[in-house]
Amino acid sequence: MIETPSLVDQYCHGVLRTELGLGTFEAHLARSEGPPAPGTTFFDTQTGFAVRRWCPPLLGLEPHCPPARYLARRRELGVLEAGRRLLRGSGITTYLVDTGLPGDLTGPQEMASTGDAVAHEIVRLELLAEQVADTSGTVESFLANLAESVHAAAANAVAFASVAGVRHGLALAPEPPGPGEVRGAVGRWLAHRPVGGALTDPVLLRHLLWIAVASGRPLQLHAGLGEAGLRIDATDPALLTEFARATAGLGTDLVLLHGYPYHRHAAHLAGVFPHVYADLGAELVRTGARATALLAEVLELAPFGKLLFSSGAHGLPELHVVGARLFREALARVLGTWVAEDAWSLADAQRVAGLIAAGNARRVYGLE
Repeated sequence: MIETPSLVDQYCHGVLRTELGLGTFEAHLARSEGPPAPGTTFFDTQTGFAVRRWCPPLLGLEPHCPPARYLARRRELGVLEAGRRLLRGSGITTYLVDTGLPGDLTGPQEMASTGDAVAHEIVRLELLAEQVADTSGTVESFLANLAESVHAAAANAVAFASVAGVRHGLALAPEPPGPGEVRGAVGRWLAHRPVGGALTDPVLLRHLLWIAVASGRPLQLHAGLGEAGLRIDATDPALLTEFARATAGLGTDLVLLHGYPYHRHAAHLAGVFPHVYADLGAELVRTGARATALLAEVLELAPFGKLLFSSGAHGLPELHVVGARLFREALARVLGTWVAEDAWSLADAQRVAGLIAAGNARRVYGLE
């Protein structure tokens, strides 16, 4: 009964341009520091089973076909044609693409062309600062070039994204650092940083967040599950409470990405602060057949105008498909149950589905 005819994927990455073997493909189904358990593969995960359920029909195969058969069909079609069929079969009509990951990934224009969709760029703050550092020899030139780069990015991108939680943890001091503190941190970083070195200094991470807040563009903050081996207790979105309070009323929206397994904490913050939103991204892809239960938990606390769909996909077009299909299925089951129980009207359920699928993202990011 509940329809979501089009989706705005408010946070994702590009897809790989290269053909993938079995091992390389499987590595994208789980975030692990090592191989799968003996006698198994990474297809033996909720994400792997979801790929086998939803993706084979888009390539002309039956659902749940064996991984080897699926990958053989993928190679038969070629990476370009397989990607085209998968992205166009996802039902996603707008992609917001974080271009801050390394690797041979498609950018927004290629995503738009391949998926017959619209695409916009999300600029990752830490990568932007690292690129500026590579061409800045002094503290003064770095700060001036960084301010200029953020201003230029704000004119073209729909949002900024930060991985401060991944680089340091979200327990950062909520207030902006002082000018002397920033100059000292920049000097130390430039003096000891190898070319291409990652930004992890908490003072500079805070400085980036506050520059982004001043731009007025929405600021996406990674929380919850992230890189393999990351201590997820350091990325609990509840740690952002004071930062959310400090940025209230400044005109910049904060979007808490992913959140799982602290999705209820993210939903709570979205309910407390008018400028905070919660993302329904990679957590649905990771939980697979349990996505319905997880979505219901988020809907317990967050106002319905504060939730945004995303796939959080990276590398494989299959993950865009899985993110979209699991979201649609979970939303239809949760809201359909409430309609059947006469807790909600069908009209209200359909309106809320439209908000979460696309309407909220169009409002937050100013999309046409």
